[in-house]
Amino acid sequence: MTQNYQHILALVFAIKEINENLQLLPNLTLGFNIYDGYLNARWSYLAAMQLISTRNRFLPNYKCDIQDKVIAIIVGLDLEFSHHIPNVLGIYKIPQLLYGSAPVMTDNTQVPPFYQMLPAETHQYMGILQLLLHFKWTWIGYFAVVGGNTEWFVQTVYPVFSQNGICFAFIESCSSLDFVKMYDSLMDNIANVVILYGDSGSMIVLRWLLSGLKNKHISQKPKGKVWILTAQMEFESVSSKRIWDIQALHGALSVAIHSNELHGFQEFLRSRNPSGVKEDGFIRDFWSSAFDCAVPDSVVGKMNMTNCTGEERLENLPGHVFERMTGHGYNIYNAVYAVAHALHAMYSSNPQSRTATGGERTKHQNQQLWQLHHFLRRVSFNNSAGDNISFDQNRQLITGFDVINWVTFPNQSFVRVKVGSVDLKLQDPSNLSLIINEDAIIWHSWFTQAWPLSVCNDNCYPGYRKKKKEGKPFCCYDCIPCLQGMVSGQKDMIDCFKCQDDYYPNKEQTLCFPKMITFLSYEEPLGIGLTTGTFSFSLITVLVLGIFLKHNDTPVVKANNRTLTYTLLISLLLCFLSTLLYMGPPKNVTCLLRHVAIDIGFSTAVSCVLGKTITVVLAFMATKPGSRMKKWVGKRMGISIVIVFSFIGIGMCAVRLTISPPFPDADIHSMTEEIILECNEGSMARLYCGLVYMGFLVIVSFIVAFLARKLPDSFNEAKFITFSMLVFCWVWLSFIPVSLSTKRKYTVAVQMFSVLASSASLLGCIFFPKCYIIVLKPNMNSKEWLKRKNH
Repeated sequence: MTQNYQHILALVFAIKEINENLQLLPNLTLGFNIYDGYLNARWSYLAAMQLISTRNRFLPNYKCDIQDKVIAIIVGLDLEFSHHIPNVLGIYKIPQLLYGSAPVMTDNTQVPPFYQMLPAETHQYMGILQLLLHFKWTWIGYFAVVGGNTEWFVQTVYPVFSQNGICFAFIESCSSLDFVKMYDSLMDNIANVVILYGDSGSMIVLRWLLSGLKNKHISQKPKGKVWILTAQMEFESVSSKRIWDIQALHGALSVAIHSNELHGFQEFLRSRNPSGVKEDGFIRDFWSSAFDCAVPDSVVGKMNMTNCTGEERLENLPGHVFERMTGHGYNIYNAVYAVAHALHAMYSSNPQSRTATGGERTKHQNQQLWQLHHFLRRVSFNNSAGDNISFDQNRQLITGFDVINWVTFPNQSFVRVKVGSVDLKLQDPSNLSLIINEDAIIWHSWFTQAWPLSVCNDNCYPGYRKKKKEGKPFCCYDCIPCLQGMVSGQKDMIDCFKCQDDYYPNKEQTLCFPKMITFLSYEEPLGIGLTTGTFSFSLITVLVLGIFLKHNDTPVVKANNRTLTYTLLISLLLCFLSTLLYMGPPKNVTCLLRHVAIDIGFSTAVSCVLGKTITVVLAFMATKPGSRMKKWVGKRMGISIVIVFSFIGIGMCAVRLTISPPFPDADIHSMTEEIILECNEGSMARLYCGLVYMGFLVIVSFIVAFLARKLPDSFNEAKFITFSMLVFCWVWLSFIPVSLSTKRKYTVAVQMFSVLASSASLLGCIFFPKCYIIVLKPNMNSKEWLKRKNH
């Protein structure tokens, strides 16, 4: 009674304002009749037939009252009443406006005169979807208390929710379960959020359901839930609050029809009382029920009730008894004004109506009322609250919803607090705008978090990914760690992903960090050590060359072909200095020069060693009587060997550099956290061909030197050459496995060390004994000493 009376007051207030407004429908007075369908289809049909009958005479389809013509019908709350009225009155093309929240499927061909003072039901569910996504509630339940079409929900709403990551723990209706099973199903489920769908009578059923916690057959203890009530549910507080525990709805959220404060409505309420409004047939019963006092001629009053004082005021009633303005009352107000503006537009557009007077004007208006649809579809105005009122192409009001938080108190009272809104001005369900004030929401005491959680299982933290549980909805999953080298940077990732090539995952596999660029540099200890070795050996080589030049005419220097000796020292110096090209970031020039210097230096050095060794062998063979080797003995023979074998090595190097030249490259795969800047050798087959050729020269030099190691000569260096070739081979044979097993810049360091070590073996083994004699034993470096030794 209390809520419905507020609807009546909204209707009266709108009619009163319009009749007092000289700018809207001048010289016309609007009136109204109220019919009750009693939540029954038969009574709904009867009320519809009375609308098309003469006043006080039940003669359907016969209406001769000029002053009591029906221009529009505002249809009430109940779904069944809203459904049956158009079936009867649709053929008369009487405009009908639905102010309640009962769902009506728009169908222009079947129900042409129906106008909804609220958005489509799908828009409401899109608003609920935005609410769920905002609070990250992905595991919910749906319960149709009364009047819910679960088939329509499954076919229309369920797919959209699923596409947005929402899963349903259950979808049930009141007709499918008894109250005990329904209660156990609600409380036993881990879903903390439940959408409750129903109509204006749903609260009675919901009261019985939630009162089940006192039933001895109930197996589940009561748990706190976040109930999300749809706009179809109308709560008649006074009639039910005394016989059930309203605390079960504490912290609930509801999507309510948008309402606003109407200008002058509070003053209108202050003027209402049983003694001052004689024509109001409802106020006495309402007054007695709301203020719990006796009013004369009221059918609600009880024995032993105190009489009303007359000082009671509607504005002093608490919100749970009488709300100043509800969404339904706001819709009634806007519906009345929409009809008035449409009627005014129709009247203003007809010149004959403007010039007619008295009964002629009324008669003409009544004859043209079927045209009201044209103007009603196009009506657009701002009401006293500043909201624009207009209909879309489906005859649905272009408006939004309010998000309401239910706060209950131990004395069975409650308040509904507006905590947000859903903007539907665009009339596009995919572009809804949700505004929510989280701090204003009061949750059920069951929940201790900042806001309640409703998920099938805990979130998968970064570093893990979701794996769907077999036989469960997609919201239920296991969390498994990402594979090695994969990351997931957010919660609830479906898949882990690889970092970009120049990034690497951290230990927790939650972030990608940029890889460090590495190369052998002069600043680090390894680079400093190798560079120091390079300059040291280069300096030693220069000193040896200087010693030999200074003692150019001594027997030690002359004994083994001075030209080859100087060429060998210069080629060794080139090998030592070429290692500097390994330092720093590789470039095209350094990669090219590195290989040219090494190939020329080593091929020339080993050729010189081979030339010196063959020269010694041929010299001793020529001393035998009748030997033909005398013509081969001389400096030209050694020089020719060096030139031939050096040019073969240089030619192979030139071919390799022409076909597949080395180039700067970045190795991003060998190391997890580093990018190695290196010289790409190009074709490895051609590189190994060069190494094979170098190995061939070394082996030949070793064999010849080994054979000549026992030849009689004061300065026979074959023994030292043999040992130097052994060291040379050992260094480069060790280089291959070591270089393959090392990574990062250490591979370059191994190459650089191999060049230094092999060059140093030649320098030390061949020239150290000679320098020892020249510098420390000069008496041995003379012709006299050689003559004494030979004799």
